Amino acid sequence: MDGRRYDSAMSEPRKENIAEWRVTSKPGTTWLRFLAGLGAAFLGAVFLVAAWAKALDPAAFAAEIERRGLDLVIGPTGVALFALALEVFLGAALLLGVRRLYVLLPTAALVVFFLVLTGQTYYQDLRGTLPEDDTSCGCFGKLVERTPAEAFWQDLLLMAPALVLACLALPRGAALPRWRLAATGLLTVAATIFAWKAPNLPLDDLATRLRPGADTAKLCAASAGEAAPVCFSDILPDLASGEHVVVLADLADEDFGTEVERLNEHVWAGNAPHLWVVTASSDEEIFTFRFGRGPAFEPRQAPAPLLAPLYRTLPRSFAVKDGRVTETWSGLPPLATR
Repeated sequence: MDGRRYDSAMSEPRKENIAEWRVTSKPGTTWLRFLAGLGAAFLGAVFLVAAWAKALDPAAFAAEIERRGLDLVIGPTGVALFALALEVFLGAALLLGVRRLYVLLPTAALVVFFLVLTGQTYYQDLRGTLPEDDTSCGCFGKLVERTPAEAFWQDLLLMAPALVLACLALPRGAALPRWRLAATGLLTVAATIFAWKAPNLPLDDLATRLRPGADTAKLCAASAGEAAPVCFSDILPDLASGEHVVVLADLADEDFGTEVERLNEHVWAGNAPHLWVVTASSDEEIFTFRFGRGPAFEPRQAPAPLLAPLYRTLPRSFAVKDGRVTETWSGLPPLATR
C-alpha cells in the first residue's frame, strides 16, 4: 500500500472533490479561484443591497416597471416581486460561492439589463429628453441619490469587472454543498414575502431619505434641465429656524381634500408649530385646489424628483426644528386645533 489507493467504499461526492482538487491545484489556479470568488462575492453583495433597497418600497419599483412598459403578463407588482426574488437568489448564490453556469448566465443577463436601463436614462439626459418629473428609483431604490451619468458609470464599473472575475476558473465536477442551495432558497423566499408585506409595515424611515435627524438643507435632488440640484431648503428657507410641521401631499387626492378643514383650524387658531404643505402637483391642480378647497395655507410647489425619495405613500408629514427633522408620520400629523 503506497497511500495512493482509495477505499472502494469511498463516496462519489468525495471522489469528485478529489478530482476537482487535482484540476484546480495547478500553479496559478489558486489565485484565479481567489479572484473569482472575490468578484462573485462582491457582485452578490451589490445585488443583495440593491434588492434590499427596492424591497423596502416595492410599490415604487412596480411603478417604475410600469413606466418603462415592463409589466408583462403578471402586472407591475408581480414583475417587481419576481425581479426581486431573482436578484436575491442570484446575489445569495454568488455571495455563497455558487459559481455555476445556471447562476452566472442569468447574472450576466441581469447585469446587461441593468446597464441598458441606466444607459437609456443617461442617453435621454444627454439629449435633454429626460422628463422633468422623472423619479426613477434606480437599482438602489430611493436610498441612493445618483444622477443618470453616475448611475450608468457606477453600475458599469461596479458590476462588469466583478462579473468577469466571477467567471474565472469555474469549478468542475464538484458536488455542490446542499446547505448553500438551501440557504439561498430560504433567503429568496423570506425576501419575497418581506417585499410583499413591506407596504403595510412601518418602514418609511428606513425606506426613504426622510428620517429623524435629517438636515432639510441636505435633502436635495437633481431635476432634468436644472444646472444644480434643488434642495428642500430652496423650497422652504424658513425651516432653518424655529419649529415647523411639513405635510407632503398630492393636492388631487380626494382623501387629502377632506382633511383641509382640520388643517385650516390649526392655522386659524394660530397654533404652533407653523404648518406648511409641499406638493409636486401641477399648476392646474394647485389652482383647482385653492379655489375648490379654500385652504388657509399656501401650498408650496416642489419638483417631483425632490419629493419622491421622501415618501412611500402620500400624505407624509414631519416635524422640523432649526432645520433638522425631529419626527415623522405616515399620513397627517397630530395637530392642535385650539
